[in-house]
Amino acid sequence: MQNLQFPEGISAQQFLAEYWQRKPLLLHNPLPGFECGLEADELAGMACDENIESRLVLEKDGATPWEARYGPFDEAIFADLPESHWTLLVQDVDKHLPEIAGLLDYFHFIPDWRLDDVMVSYATDQGSVGPHIDDYDVFLYQTKGRRRWKIHTRDVSEEEFIPDLELRILPEFEAEQEWLLEPGDMLYLPPNVAHWGIAEGECMTCSVGFRAPSMHEMATAWFEAALDDRMPPQRYRDPPLKPQTAPGEILPSSLDEFKALLEECLHRGRQNDRWFGRFVTEAKEHLQIYPRTKPLNEKAFHNRFREQAVIHRHHYARMAFSRNEHDGYDTLYVNGQDYTLPSDTGDFLPVLSHYRVLHFGYLQEWLEQPVYLSLLCRLYNDGHLQFGDDTE
Repeated sequence: MQNLQFPEGISAQQFLAEYWQRKPLLLHNPLPGFECGLEADELAGMACDENIESRLVLEKDGATPWEARYGPFDEAIFADLPESHWTLLVQDVDKHLPEIAGLLDYFHFIPDWRLDDVMVSYATDQGSVGPHIDDYDVFLYQTKGRRRWKIHTRDVSEEEFIPDLELRILPEFEAEQEWLLEPGDMLYLPPNVAHWGIAEGECMTCSVGFRAPSMHEMATAWFEAALDDRMPPQRYRDPPLKPQTAPGEILPSSLDEFKALLEECLHRGRQNDRWFGRFVTEAKEHLQIYPRTKPLNEKAFHNRFREQAVIHRHHYARMAFSRNEHDGYDTLYVNGQDYTLPSDTGDFLPVLSHYRVLHFGYLQEWLEQPVYLSLLCRLYNDGHLQFGDDTE
């Protein structure tokens, strides 16, 4: 297992206790053995793919000093760009390039379900996306060239951003700290720390971002799950009524009856927490996985796995699991779906959710048990696992 190398005197435990979501940290050479290998031309090619999210940010003179353009791009556009002051950003590069996905292996000290993606940015000299704020944690890894980062930790309100821009850019920025990152350096920034990264010459940066759903998104997901899975079909019923002198009045007794129904909904919702696993593993709309048109039965899958020797997790698949001993089942979550197993699964779910490549020999004892063979076969037929020579 790869481990992020923290500065001397700081352990992963200390980082989480003192820095995570609290204060920035500069790390020199924290990824021993990692090689990015991605070139600017390859990143530009990805930005031309209609299935990959990308954007260009240009800094200009005039009344609108910042402009954002969204991909997919025609490759001819790159020949017409100026020599400086622009940045290309490509999201979810880890979903498309295995070597970039390997970067995530250094962050297993944070729950996998918190990870979002690796965004890669290429900037010409003085290129940036402006001084701004993100609502999530991010590790900024400098892979090529140099970038100067400036930050401040003062509170910023929505009213302070430049109006009528698609980007949340601050018009004024007075730095409290700044660092010049060389290749191999990394900067950790907590949520809501204003930052401004400016390229000094051409450079490339990998941004490891973490999911931070809003309270509105979480509440919506909870209530949707409650409505789909647990809400009784009953309708509102009146408390004992008496003739009202003012029929337009909403009486406290009616409001109390409605609150009692909502409290019953909340009580039912607490009885099943699987909604959370489905919610945090949901894939983005353009990163969906679809079931196979020609599914295998369990015997055929077992034989195929033995012949292939290894099976790969689909590069779009997000996996997590939970143990729920109170109801006798453990649950695996993959891209918003849940799969239950008896609660005596031991190391099976930790292994399955941790490794992107699974070996037949390592799983052989589990494959001899119908419950595990059935689950792996279902994951394959649902598209979450795949063999190296699969064509669909």
